[in-house]
Amino acid sequence: MQEKKQEKIELEEQIKRKMTHIKHRIAVMSGKGGVGKSTVTALLAVHFARQGRLVGILDADFLGPSIPKLFGLERKKPLSSIDGLEPVLTSKYAIRVMSLQFMTPEGIAVVWRGPMITKVLEDFVAHTSWGNLDYLIVDMPPGTGDVPITVLQDIPLDGTIMVATPHDLTASIVERAINMARTMDTEVLGIVENMSYYRCPECGRIARFGSSTSLLARKYGLKVIASIPLEEDLARYCDAGIVEEYKTDYFEGSEL
Repeated sequence: MQEKKQEKIELEEQIKRKMTHIKHRIAVMSGKGGVGKSTVTALLAVHFARQGRLVGILDADFLGPSIPKLFGLERKKPLSSIDGLEPVLTSKYAIRVMSLQFMTPEGIAVVWRGPMITKVLEDFVAHTSWGNLDYLIVDMPPGTGDVPITVLQDIPLDGTIMVATPHDLTASIVERAINMARTMDTEVLGIVENMSYYRCPECGRIARFGSSTSLLARKYGLKVIASIPLEEDLARYCDAGIVEEYKTDYFEGSEL
């Protein structure tokens, strides 16, 4: 028992040392699955990288990792060095990516209980050679369970960005994530509304699907950082693994 406690302390200290080389740390979360957290994470990383910033992504969604697919990295493997595991670099902006998908055979499910996931997540953060970064963005899994708790406790975050879609059901679940972050003394930087609207190619009109996100933002005194449309081009770039080539920057002009 004493050895495990000491090992835990050493792991936490190692994480803290790694984080001192990273200027800003942001978690992208929601509480709700299927709202596009990974897409938002990828677009945010590309936004910072286009500004010449050094960016890393930690894919913390161990049970449903999506980041490697978005950047066309599914067949890549991280190398080992004296400093630990070297993140896989994206092709255009050299964004440093670490994901459990790099370690598992294609198509094989990760069937782990919470304590195992928590332990591997801590090992990932502690033993990845992130180097000096301007931004580390953590792509969170759905829910408010073990992984979000571990990230909020172990990584000194600048804050979280909540991802929502304009539906009442999503808003009620995102609200729980907001309250979780605040309960754990983590700032919520704002909300990104994904699948926010649709541009009709024939009539040119913009059809909105609801106003739940803006109501949620007002309730908690938050800003809507970006509104990302339901767009065929974005889906096509993501599916092809070339999200870095997608031209539109929905975070341009934001205060992040």
